[in-house]
Amino acid sequence: MALRITVIGTGYLGATHAAAMAELGFEVLGLDVVPEKIETLSAGRVPMYEPGLEELLAKHVAGIEGSSGRLRFTTSWEEVAEFGDVHFVCVNTPQKHGEYACDMSFVDAAFGSLAPLLTRPALVVGKSTVPVGSAARLARLLDEEAPGEVELAWNPEFLREGFAVGDTLHPDRIVVGVASERAEKVLREVYATPIAEGSPFVVTDFPTAELVKTSANSFLATKISFINAMAEVCEAADGDVVKLAEAIGHDERIGSKFLRAGIGFGGGCLPKDIRAFMARAGELGADQALTFLREVDSINMRRRGHMVELAREAVGGTSFLGKRVAVLGATFKPDSDDVRDSPALNVAGQIHLQGGQVTVHDPKGIENARRLFPTLAYAETALETVRGADVVLHLTEWREYRELDPAELGGVVSHRIVLDGRNALDPAKWREAGWTFRAMGRPRA
Repeated sequence: MALRITVIGTGYLGATHAAAMAELGFEVLGLDVVPEKIETLSAGRVPMYEPGLEELLAKHVAGIEGSSGRLRFTTSWEEVAEFGDVHFVCVNTPQKHGEYACDMSFVDAAFGSLAPLLTRPALVVGKSTVPVGSAARLARLLDEEAPGEVELAWNPEFLREGFAVGDTLHPDRIVVGVASERAEKVLREVYATPIAEGSPFVVTDFPTAELVKTSANSFLATKISFINAMAEVCEAADGDVVKLAEAIGHDERIGSKFLRAGIGFGGGCLPKDIRAFMARAGELGADQALTFLREVDSINMRRRGHMVELAREAVGGTSFLGKRVAVLGATFKPDSDDVRDSPALNVAGQIHLQGGQVTVHDPKGIENARRLFPTLAYAETALETVRGADVVLHLTEWREYRELDPAELGGVVSHRIVLDGRNALDPAKWREAGWTFRAMGRPRA
């Protein structure tokens, strides 16, 4: 009999995983405690922007004409416990307010609600990013509270926003922390299709599986902050960080990815994950092993302040009062509507607090940005955003910004000054159109 799968938590990770499991041929039941979210998903719509996800969802949600009908959603824990052979827990693990540590309350609540209802054999699979040691504790909880034969596995996610559907269906690796051959066998069955396509299947213990995700994110964050530190040195020495990155990227030991200097990383993963990793290492008595991550975090936050200083310099060097500042980009990265810990919005907010008249544009993130920063002004087009601006800040590298016509924008701004916070625009193109062009870590001309 084919496995039946449940997905607990239908946010960014859970909605993607549920739709992907249905695409792989499984009967899937998704659960969330927010009824409005369940109504939206049951209608084949997603409450966030992720390329390809809504189409995949509509392809499988029961009740939609032409769908496979393999995917349903519910708010009932009892229904989930009765339905599933494999339960994927995909709930959020945010940073604790006022602390570096990870907030495990949503994970604990999910396990606490599910465990007492599991009366038949089942595998509970954690996908949330958690502090190392959490899986062992949750395995004990299942042993103590689940009436049936239930065990735990840990299967960290490695999704990139903007590429989540492809990353789930065709992962570059599948990591499973298991305590038995049976759990490994079940997960091999779940991921049979990508394994057959060649995705590596890495089997390990609970602690290692938990550490893989936080280690990967810490490495990526370190690489980004490294090139941003080099940008600071390049600015001091009148060097060019773009050429520097190109040169060192040819070294196959280093590689060229994540070497674009700019205003740094943000989003719902890297910042909170490296901070939670530092906090957990301290709890384990290994805090000295991760002290370098404090500097990684510091460099990253410093880049935002540096962009504010560059903008102040561009409008006269003393104050933003009475100055109009156009910000292109609100999301923390392109191909997403996610504004969590967005460097672009952080910069926009700082300038606004210092008296600047800030107008923001983003292709997908305007509504989320407006909820988070209601006092900023927003425009529907890039052209309208820059109208009357004293300086234009390019802060999220959407493709449509790279394709803007500098001459057309130059006709509506007050001053042709652009600051490229992502090193993604073509300096020659903008300078030829009469703009003063400045990018982080690059020569002024």
